[in-house]
Amino acid sequence: MEIAVLACGCFWGPEIKFSKLEGVIRTEVGYCGGNTKNTTYEEVCNGNTNHAEVVKINFNNKIISYEKILDTFFEIHDPTTLNYQGPDFGTQYRSEIFYFNDEQKNIAEKVLKKKNDQLSGKTVTKISLIKNYCKAEEYHQKYLEKR
Repeated sequence: MEIAVLACGCFWGPEIKFSKLEGVIRTEVGYCGGNTKNTTYEEVCNGNTNHAEVVKINFNNKIISYEKILDTFFEIHDPTTLNYQGPDFGTQYRSEIFYFNDEQKNIAEKVLKKKNDQLSGKTVTKISLIKNYCKAEEYHQKYLEKR
C-alpha cells in the first residue's frame, strides 16, 4: 500500500473523485504544508497557517500507480490558477503535490513536466516534501454524518 497527499482546491470534490478509482483503498481530507502540526478550518481560512486543503489517498500500487493518481489529480482541477479553484480563493486552495520519498518526488516531477509542456508552461503546481499533515477531524465527521 502507498499514500499520496494532494492539494487541488476544496477537498470534498476531489476526495469523492479519488475514492472512486479502482485500487484506492481509503481517502481522507485534511490540511498539509503549514507551519504547525495541527490546525482547524477557521485557522486555515484566516490564511496564517500556510496549510493547503488536501486529500490523503491510500492506494494499492499493484492496481493503480502513483503516476495514474497524479494523472487524475491534473484531470480534476485547473493547475494554472494560483491559489484558487472555481469559486474558492485563498492559499489553502493551491495546487500542490506532497511527496513522501525520492521515488514519489521523481514521478511527480516527470508528470508535472509533461502537464506543463501540454499547458505551455502555465502550471503553478508545487511539489513539496510532506510537512505537518493533519486530518480535518471536525469537518470530516460532519460530512460523513450527512452521507
